[in-house]
Amino acid sequence: MKKNILCIGAGYVGGPTMAVIADRCPDCKVTVVDINSERIAAWNSDNLPIFEPGLDEVVKRRRGKNLFYSTDIAGGIKAADIIFVSVNTPTKTFGAGAGKAADLQYLEKTARSIVEYADSDKIVVEKSTLPVRTAQAMSRILQSNTKNLNFPVLSNPEFLAEGTAISDLENPDRVLIGGMETPEGQAALNELVELYAQWVPRERIITTNLWSSELSKLVANALLAQRISSINSISALCEKTEANVYEVAAAAGRDSRIGPKFLHASIGFGGSCFKKDILNLVYLCEYYGLPEVAAYWEQVVKMNDFQARRFVQNMIGAMFNTVSAKKIAIFGFAFKANTGDTRESPACAVCHQLLEERAELSIYDPKALENAKIDLANAQGRINYCTSPYEAAKGAHAIAIMTEWNEFKELDYQRIFDNMEKPAFIFDGRNIVDHQYLYELGFNVYPIGKKSLVHV
Repeated sequence: MKKNILCIGAGYVGGPTMAVIADRCPDCKVTVVDINSERIAAWNSDNLPIFEPGLDEVVKRRRGKNLFYSTDIAGGIKAADIIFVSVNTPTKTFGAGAGKAADLQYLEKTARSIVEYADSDKIVVEKSTLPVRTAQAMSRILQSNTKNLNFPVLSNPEFLAEGTAISDLENPDRVLIGGMETPEGQAALNELVELYAQWVPRERIITTNLWSSELSKLVANALLAQRISSINSISALCEKTEANVYEVAAAAGRDSRIGPKFLHASIGFGGSCFKKDILNLVYLCEYYGLPEVAAYWEQVVKMNDFQARRFVQNMIGAMFNTVSAKKIAIFGFAFKANTGDTRESPACAVCHQLLEERAELSIYDPKALENAKIDLANAQGRINYCTSPYEAAKGAHAIAIMTEWNEFKELDYQRIFDNMEKPAFIFDGRNIVDHQYLYELGFNVYPIGKKSLVHV
């Protein structure tokens, strides 16, 4: 094999990324390691630990040939030429910066493991989303080794959207690589460029200094989330004025300076990145003495939280000011369609609020039900986890659509309506179903940012 590539961390980023690198670079040996033996066992099985369209096929093509999964972190470090670090960097829950700053303890432990087990020079690549200038701390730890080894550090942030991660990796808008402006740093950068150039056109491979690369990831996610929160703020105004948020967004989006993407009003954004990265950006702004900039970006998160609270308040108001002891069917728990990921899912926030109001929940999701059980394990109240949307809706007073799964557009809503309590309500948090048709069936329909269709 031309290169030995190691990825430390077998999660949503490391797993798919390494599978595609192995697929597109068959002359490289790619090993993914993790301390979680159950996760590694799943990667070696027919039931992968994450759901991502196209991932199964890629893994099965390369696994056992040039793609391997292991818990042998020490052996992987020794053998590697290039080490991708893709460990978890959650928001701190303790100490300075709690609730905003990134918790970098796993990153530091990984750097110390590299120092401990390496016996030759390695290129170390930051793949986790990190605060700007984290590479400096990692580099200091790595270069403090007493073995006279060299560990140039690169930043190579991921820009994957869950649900389309494989196509994003196979045909990316851009690959961003940042390196130190030293001869060693530039040599390492060029080596990683050559790896990606085996399938990514050169003009899509962007090279920057290390700090620009680290900050670009946070800024990209912040700008995308800002657009979502912006249109969601307008959705609240549309509901008050009987304007249609889709018509407003379409008109605004026709301006070439604005564009139509990420102007889809909904219950809000979720996932592992947006909220965490924005709060990280807020913390950095506060740290560097920019309180006005910090407050500006923090408002994006506050608006997202407001949208979920507003959704629940609309439900309560429509259902005669109480949901106590009423069964509510939750359609979807993943933070978006085509993934089983429930991290920061709006559905989780909505469910907790409904349980506080003493509603009874019946939850269905085609891919995220097991994660829903984990997320709501400590929640107080009555929760049923259902294997079909029809089971979830039977005897329910209301349906809340939380995830934009295509199957929710194609259900037999006449059958669902016939088996619900009356009056029957649908609260469409994703605006994906035919509201007029449902109203004609007899539902009271409450979209996001559009006029409600209510039977008097």
